[in-house]
Order: sequence, then C-alpha cells, then structure tokens
Amino acid sequence: MDTIGDVWNEVRSICKTKFSSDSMYRLWIEPLELVKFENDTFIFIISSEFKKTIIMDKFSDIIKESFEEVMGFPVEIDILVSANKPVLKSSDDDEKPAQEIREFTFDNFIVGKSNDFAYSVSLGVAANPGTLHNPLLIYGRSGLGKTHLLLAINHELRLRFPDMVIIYTTGEDMMSELISALKVKNTVPFRNKYRNVDALLVDDIQFIKKSEAFQEEFFHTFDTLHRAGKQIVITSDVPPREMLILDERLRTRFEQGILADVQPPDYDTRKAIIINKCEQLELKLGNKLIDYIAQNVKNNIRQIEGTVNKISAYTKAYGGTITENQIKDIVKDVTTDSKPLSEKIENIISYIAKSFGVSSSDVKSDKRQADINTARQLSMYVIKEVTSMTLQDIGKLFGKNHSTVLHSIAQAKEKTEENTQLKVIFTEAVDEFRKE
Repeated sequence: MDTIGDVWNEVRSICKTKFSSDSMYRLWIEPLELVKFENDTFIFIISSEFKKTIIMDKFSDIIKESFEEVMGFPVEIDILVSANKPVLKSSDDDEKPAQEIREFTFDNFIVGKSNDFAYSVSLGVAANPGTLHNPLLIYGRSGLGKTHLLLAINHELRLRFPDMVIIYTTGEDMMSELISALKVKNTVPFRNKYRNVDALLVDDIQFIKKSEAFQEEFFHTFDTLHRAGKQIVITSDVPPREMLILDERLRTRFEQGILADVQPPDYDTRKAIIINKCEQLELKLGNKLIDYIAQNVKNNIRQIEGTVNKISAYTKAYGGTITENQIKDIVKDVTTDSKPLSEKIENIISYIAKSFGVSSSDVKSDKRQADINTARQLSMYVIKEVTSMTLQDIGKLFGKNHSTVLHSIAQAKEKTEENTQLKVIFTEAVDEFRKE
C-alpha cells in the first residue's frame, strides 16, 4: 500500500464486514472522502454536520478498529464538513478528489499576534507569486493553521491567475509517487509533472522518510523551479534547522527564503475563533461561555473548533438546548493544560519509563544502555509534541544541549517509523498527554 488511498480502500473492505447490512455501509461509510493523514489522525470530508455527528457517535469505533487492523497501531479520525467539494487539477489535468476545502480561505482565517506575519507573507505570495517571498516555509505545531494558509494560497492563486499551473500535494504523497516511479524505473513523468509548474505547494514536508532518492529529486525540482522564478511554499512542524531528516543542502535552500512561524493563539485570537465558528454553525453562546472556552482550550485551533463543533452537535442532540455544566464537561474533555507543566513532564517520563521497564531516574540519567537511551529519546519526542517547551528547555530537563536534543528527537522519529511497537508507545503517550 503506497498511498493513504490504498489504506482507505483496505479499511473500507474490513468495515463492510462489520456492518449488519450493505445499505447501512453505503449510507454511512461510502460517502466519507479521505483527504489527509496527520499526526496519526485520518481526516475525512463529509457533506453535512448531521452525517458527521452520526458517524462520529455511532461508527467511529468500527472505523478506528478497521484502521488498526490495517496499520498495526491505533489511529484517530476527524471529519470536516464541506457541502461543496471542489476538484483540483494537477499539471497533467488528471482530476482527483480535492484536498482543499472551500472554507479554507484568507477571508475566514482568524488573524492574531500568533500568526499575523505568516498571514501577511501568505497574502503576498498569493498576490505576487515567485517574487519577494520565494520560497516560503510556514512552520509550527499541528493544528495552528499551516494547512489553512497553504490552501488559502492555493485558492487565491487560482482565482487571480486562472492559467497558472499549480500543484498542491503533501510530502508523503509526493514521496509515494516517486517510489512508484522508481519501481517501474521511469522517473521522467514525475519530473515533468513537478518541474513544469508555476507554483508548487507542499504540505507537511516533515512526513517524508530519510530517502536519498527522494531528497535528490526534491532538491533538483526545488532548484529548477526557484531558478525559473516559480513559487514554492512548504509547511512543516519545525524550522529548517530542526529538520535533521533532510540533507543539509535542502535545509539551506529553505533558509534562503522566508520563514514564517505560527504559534498557539493568544486569548483574543481564541475568542475570535470561537465567535467565528459559532456564526458558521449558527450556534448561540453567551459571552460568559465564550470566555470560558477561550480561557480553557488553549493548545491549538483544531481543538478550539472541535470543542465548538461538539457543543453544536450536543445542542442539536438535546433538541436545541444544552446546559452550562454540559458545556463545561465538553471543555474538560479536550482541555490540555489542566495540569501544571512540571507534573505533565514527570508523568510523561514515568509513562515512557514503565513502557520500557526502567525507572524515571534512569531515563533522566546519563546511562547509555540501549533501552534506557531509547526511552530517553522517546520521552524528549513526546514532550516536544505535547508541550510548547523549546529544545533548550527540554535539554535542561535531561542535562543535554540543544544539538543533542535535536539528534535524540530525530533518532526517536526514525525508530518509531521502523518499529511498530515503539510507534504504538509513542502514539498512546501523545494521545494520553494531549488530553491532560
């Protein structure tokens, strides 16, 4: 299975066996359109909020169990609602289901102190592609709006420059295409596709694997487009200096352009996001409850919008009414910062240590035994994923410097990609401590 589409086909076959009738399967599973895999979450599009609510409440466990049978480790699912699913055309005019959703435009991107620079330069790219802001790399933790900005650039370029050849893809999908080309020993179509565009938009470059063949192709594709003045926009969860999986020459190329980071939204931005989402869902919440949500759901935009979506679904389920206590229970379920950071860190280290049969003090020590070293690396990786701590701060916890932490996290990423058991430990730890 080379693509997420292949995975989904296999999962649907398994799902079908778990339904009591074909009509139930056709009604609730077939309409789901898989568009992305991010942070162990498969993201779908469905045509209505009602269908989303039913699927998430009644059938999400079946879907997740079927994914686990195929993938070998637990995953989560998320469903986005889009009544009008557009079709994107690649440079070879092949039509494919859009990974763009119409709601992802500049008009409905909520701008605040945490993302105003990234928003401004993205607007500049959409207005004048291939000029000042080229290449543009947008980086930040998951759920902070990187993909929204990339899709907004894609949307605006197509409106302003209808004759432009634009490719929107993900690092993972691009790599899968090259692997398929290498299997048949013909990379010419791959090169023709990606080196003859006016704009190349690549989401989640961090999900590519450490492949010399891919990095060689990507480097020459990047250079070809850049020399020709074609626009390149990339998103990543880390800045170039932390992309240890990439060759130094690629990291250097990225650093030559504009680097724009997105941070977790501040209180005013969170409040604006909640109000905007309530308007989209025609959900009426008083200022007191909006303030409560904004004060307590802080980690990322996806969690904020997910909270409002859940409140909306509950409101419909209860006939248009929902109590303040029910809303507070929903917020409590998704709150990530209810425990002090120091306690969360200790819990993470303890959780990982127990998984390896070692002690927390071993993980924080300088002992070099293989299992202790791996537990230490994995602890750093989880802490980086579920907190906003800098690499320097993580280093202080373990008595390590910045470069050692970078190397340890890169090693942990590589090990979890190669070892299913480590992948499960990492995934479960991230899921557990994002909820705290």
